[in-house]
Amino acid sequence: MTSLTESASQVGAANLLSVGSRAPSIKVENWLRGQPVRKFERGKVYILEFWATWCRPCIASMLNLVVLQDKYRNNGVEVVGIAAHELASTENEARASLDAWLTKSLSNLNYAIAFDYAGEMNKLWLDPSFSVGIPTSFVVDRDRRIAFIGHPTQLDHAFPKVLNGSWAMSDDAKALDAESINTGRRRKRELSQKRALVEPILARLEPAMKRKDWPAALSAIEEALAAMPDEVTFRGLHAELLLHKIRDLGAGLPVLRQLVRDAIEKKSVVWMSVAIRQLFDPAKDYSDYPHAERFAMGKELSEHILAANPPRGSEGAKFLSYGAVAQYYYETGKRDRAVELVELALKWLDAAPAADLAKRDVVQCSVQALASYRREKLSQECCSGPQNTALEKPEPRSPREAA
Repeated sequence: MTSLTESASQVGAANLLSVGSRAPSIKVENWLRGQPVRKFERGKVYILEFWATWCRPCIASMLNLVVLQDKYRNNGVEVVGIAAHELASTENEARASLDAWLTKSLSNLNYAIAFDYAGEMNKLWLDPSFSVGIPTSFVVDRDRRIAFIGHPTQLDHAFPKVLNGSWAMSDDAKALDAESINTGRRRKRELSQKRALVEPILARLEPAMKRKDWPAALSAIEEALAAMPDEVTFRGLHAELLLHKIRDLGAGLPVLRQLVRDAIEKKSVVWMSVAIRQLFDPAKDYSDYPHAERFAMGKELSEHILAANPPRGSEGAKFLSYGAVAQYYYETGKRDRAVELVELALKWLDAAPAADLAKRDVVQCSVQALASYRREKLSQECCSGPQNTALEKPEPRSPREAA
């Protein structure tokens, strides 16, 4: 789940929201799509999903909700999306942005969308259930009681049993509920402790980055890593500062090597994507890098990324890492493969239900890279004729040479 800022209030046992609890009310400012759900009707089943346009797992889950609503509508099922975490400076701005996004990105939406800017739904639903992030799904059964709380990926297994009434009292439901509450309590404690440590550090980091005071930024990020050593965003920024801002390869390369090792060990495409962007970003200058090691790390990361996310279908956000992978293939002379990967990424981005602002920078970079790859490929074919372009010992290329 994507982490959110939690309420500072503590939830007592009497206020705990779990399987079997009476469903809280729905308290929102607006209904942007579908028929408003003012109260839960006995005999119906409701799926409530908390989501936001900036949350990629949420967007992927929404497509499944469209299918569920269509499949089970005749069984008295109603799906409700709770947009309670939009990022905007005012309520009007958040509502207008959300409405525009829904119009452009999900024209086939077949369920209701509620908008809550005041945070009342968090207080009524997320906080009492120790739900730490989004997407989070709740199912209200035909008796108006909570039958399920968890991640949408867990819903596929549970939902048919919720419909036939066998889920709530099952051992699986009790185990999932207990695990969810215990995990939520632990994560809230951890996040609260880490936030207390990290927030003052970030207050120094952001101004330092804006004024390009790289030593000050490095000092702040190293403090942040001491508090949260396994935060991939900080790990990537640490390597970025050392290698590309301060250009201290002696200190930066060990940091990058460890990031690559950890990413592969975790089998996390998110981590691997962060790592490969430090190695094959067309906008960066790698002329002083040890090219053999750079290409060796790029080869290993690319193979793992493509193996974890094979280039077919349209599930999830698998193509967002393909830009750096394509750059690796481009620099090794495999320009056809580079063009193929960028085209796949662009095809997915064009079809994916992601916000325009979230896609704009990725699309722009991908289009520029594709034009560059095609231009050089055409130039080679015109000047040299057909040839084997796979280079056994690729030479490092600077952004100027690649342009």
